[in-house]
Amino acid sequence: MKKAIVSVINDLVTDQRVKKTCDTLTELGFDVLCVGRIKHDSMTLPVRNYQMHRMKLLFEKGPLFYAEYNIRLFLFLIWHKADLLFSNDLDTLLPNFLVSKIKQIPVVYDSHEYFTETPELVHRKFVQYTWKTIEQWIFPRLKDVITVNDSIAGLFQQKYGIRVNVVRNIPAKPEQDISLNEPLPEIGGGFPVILLQGAGINIQRGAEELVEAMQFVNEAHLLIIGGGDVIDELKRQAIHLNLERKITFLPKMPFEKLRQYTAMASIGLTLDKDTNINYRFSLPNKLFDYIHAGVPVLASPLVEVKKIIETYQVGETIESHEPRAIAQKIGSMISDQARLTFYRKNCKKATELLNWENEKKVLVEVLKKYV
Repeated sequence: MKKAIVSVINDLVTDQRVKKTCDTLTELGFDVLCVGRIKHDSMTLPVRNYQMHRMKLLFEKGPLFYAEYNIRLFLFLIWHKADLLFSNDLDTLLPNFLVSKIKQIPVVYDSHEYFTETPELVHRKFVQYTWKTIEQWIFPRLKDVITVNDSIAGLFQQKYGIRVNVVRNIPAKPEQDISLNEPLPEIGGGFPVILLQGAGINIQRGAEELVEAMQFVNEAHLLIIGGGDVIDELKRQAIHLNLERKITFLPKMPFEKLRQYTAMASIGLTLDKDTNINYRFSLPNKLFDYIHAGVPVLASPLVEVKKIIETYQVGETIESHEPRAIAQKIGSMISDQARLTFYRKNCKKATELLNWENEKKVLVEVLKKYV
């Protein structure tokens, strides 16, 4: 049995794209080892049908963290046998590429976003230059590259002149309707729940404006589930605006539990702002999670997101990030049950096409040459 090592910089618990990659490799007959890192607040590893290893690092953020992780990953890959390396995102690519050259084994690269233009880098020119240099040196030398949507694939192809495969991060069709494994706490006091979920609730993703908008939303409750660099600020903002009774915060949780909360929402929100190239062409995982849960979507009119919403008629887009405009749109949707019912029915229809069973065919074509 051939061995595949899949590497990613997170803690392996909530990353559904990496899980689906590992499952696909396993289905193709690979013995899979997925490598990540453990943090002080990491959840217990779930049971998977492949091996997992998390490295404990001295640093958890900043340049020293990235340097330590890349060195540790390089040493790990050098000392472990593999027939295929699978690198997720630019922050794992350098050690994977070097080891692939040293050991003469293939590497597949999956770029989950347009990494060098994320808001965390665009105002840190030296750090951005470092990552761009790594990408510009390695990318043209890669044979198999995957990314998450057509827009980002087009940017890479235009820049580097190589074909990039598109595999969107779409959930598998649930084997049965989403049901509660355990009773969920009542949220919202009987009012409709509007939901913002995600592992990366960060700056410039519309969350701050959403919280402010709740001042002007009547008879609805905002549920925010996940983590990110603005969560603490959002909590302070909610207290400052006396919105504690209108907003509930829950931490990130395993996908199987998260999808139960998703299903209870009346509207699912994805409000990334068009302030950088990465967000402009993003296609958030949560969009497909909402659709699969039968939850109508309210979203920013970003290129890829708007294309999905308009093609499948599963929700609406906001006209601006001004808090009153967001509040008006939320109020308009939750007060019109006929509209919401129409979108829910379309979500169910869309799931028949937008599912991992269809999407993974491209990934299988890329990987099966290495079986």
